Amino acid sequence: MSAPSAVTARPPAGDPHRAPWTGAFPYVGAVLVLFLAASSAPSPLYAIYQQQWHFTAWVLSVVFALYVVGLLGSLLVVGALSDHLGRRPVLAAAIGLEMVALVMFYVAGDVFVLSAARVLQGIATGAATTTLSATLVDLEPSHARGRAGVITSVSPLTGLALGALGSGVLVEFGPAPTRLVYTLLFGGMALAAVIVAVMPETSLRRPGAVASLRPRVAMPAHLRADIVPVVPAMIAGWALAGMYLSLGPSVAAELLGLRSHLVGGVVVTLLTGTGALAVFLLRSRPAPSLLAPSSALLGLGTLISLAGVADDLAWLAAVGTVVSGLGMGASVLATFGTFARIAKPHERSEVFALANIIAYLGNSVPSVLGGIAVTVLGVRTATGIYALAIAVIAATALALSLNQIRAERRAALAPAAQAPAAAEAPATAVSCH
Repeated sequence: MSAPSAVTARPPAGDPHRAPWTGAFPYVGAVLVLFLAASSAPSPLYAIYQQQWHFTAWVLSVVFALYVVGLLGSLLVVGALSDHLGRRPVLAAAIGLEMVALVMFYVAGDVFVLSAARVLQGIATGAATTTLSATLVDLEPSHARGRAGVITSVSPLTGLALGALGSGVLVEFGPAPTRLVYTLLFGGMALAAVIVAVMPETSLRRPGAVASLRPRVAMPAHLRADIVPVVPAMIAGWALAGMYLSLGPSVAAELLGLRSHLVGGVVVTLLTGTGALAVFLLRSRPAPSLLAPSSALLGLGTLISLAGVADDLAWLAAVGTVVSGLGMGASVLATFGTFARIAKPHERSEVFALANIIAYLGNSVPSVLGGIAVTVLGVRTATGIYALAIAVIAATALALSLNQIRAERRAALAPAAQAPAAAEAPATAVSCH
């Protein structure tokens, strides 16, 4: 997930080294998917790390949250840096940092190295996703306007799904389960470096690079009425994603008896893959029309999954996960689409920074609390509390969205109701005299 860039500066005409190369568009999209795939690849491995290093569930959640901290910090600090230094230098640095993180994953022998690798990976992913999103806008073919928006919307959840599933397959059937996936990802990043090396620069250098590093976050007062109703939907969707990415494989193994490491990847893929499909299918729908249905699907799917876990029915939990995934994909479009719709051009950077903070805090804080609850209360009880909390938040989001719909309908009907009164006013005045 990343905020769209408002800068779409084109290189100067006549410079062959900086001329747009639209053929690079699909390759840049593939690099974006690769970064998100790398970010979810450790999820099926967490159960192995726990067995080898004997750490508790809350430590696992902290490791997951550290990635989010690095990602959020990177989004806020270097999110606009490529508008000043150019796309290629920032992408090269992000790829280099990601490769360092993958080496650390490869050699990790304890939770401290794992944590450091996750922080570096978060920083690299944050820098890469914002820059790659801007690059896609720069390279968007003139005959396919809007394609960059579709790619940047679908790629995050698609990457998360592919990374988790691919990692699960390699862990279950490949050799060296804690190393092979990182070796392949390192090779993928090497190819990404080649793509960036041959890709033309699409953004002119301009002053203000240092000033751009200052985080800017704002909720303009005139947007508050539109932003507040979408906050619970954002929190519910990303808290659910955090639970699946950090604790999902453990829940599948301990509560549903699904010990295969492939299942750990499938659990994450069911949620994020379905979400990506929902984003693609619903991409043309207006954001306001999706807020209530997405909230309802998030709450319903979570409750169905909880019922499956409570009754040890894996198929029912899977059905609930698919329903939740549909809700999550629709929620991404509804919430970020709302931010994009209401923010004026000069407000977008600060407003999308706020959106990212809400989403990633919703992603990480409940995950850490859930990990602590698992350690204190056990997996089954903690999972039940976590799921019920998400369902309550989703129900709150549904109530707020329905209330907003009613308010908009009343506002739309008000002029029609006032029109007859206005027409009768002169006659009434005459009769009074």
